[in-house]
Amino acid sequence: MHKIVKGLLFTGFSIAVIGCHDDKPHKAGRERPPLDEIDAGGRGLQSKDLIEATDQMTMELLALPELNASAKQWTIVTGPTENQTQNVRQNYAIFIDRLKTNLSKQGRGRVALIENRDRYRDLQSKELESGGEREDEFGQTDGRRPAPGPAGMQPDFILYSKAQQMTSGGPDLYRFEFNLTNLKTRQLIWSGEYMVKVH
Repeated sequence: MHKIVKGLLFTGFSIAVIGCHDDKPHKAGRERPPLDEIDAGGRGLQSKDLIEATDQMTMELLALPELNASAKQWTIVTGPTENQTQNVRQNYAIFIDRLKTNLSKQGRGRVALIENRDRYRDLQSKELESGGEREDEFGQTDGRRPAPGPAGMQPDFILYSKAQQMTSGGPDLYRFEFNLTNLKTRQLIWSGEYMVKVH
């Protein structure tokens, strides 16, 4: 009898240890899933969509024959992401921002990223001294402060995007469109898309 009780206690202790050992990694995995995998408990767009979309767009853009045949470096500024989905409050700027980061890392020598004009002026106004008020041709001041610094480099192209959604009773279809437009000619140089269905 004593041996049976001892055996049951040992078995119970072993199960408890194994159970604790299994629970911790499983719980940790649920708390922090890998970025490039779908979280089964999640809904809507996930980090995997962000990574796939921006990696795909980076490869397509940097493979453009016009870019690779160009004798000069392309100067690109990024524009806004237009939200055409049902959730108008959702901000999808993370997609264009990650694409910009990818281009910065992988496009060296071929593309130069230019700061957005309004953000550039805001940074200048915070960090550079201005030279007083503007004067007209009669020497009168108009109360406006001059720009604190030079206009800077002018971009050749603008890279912007739009997010769209289609609902049909089942999973929602999301479509992201990325466009590269020549700012001097208005020519649409490149357009890429990423589509995914999500619950």
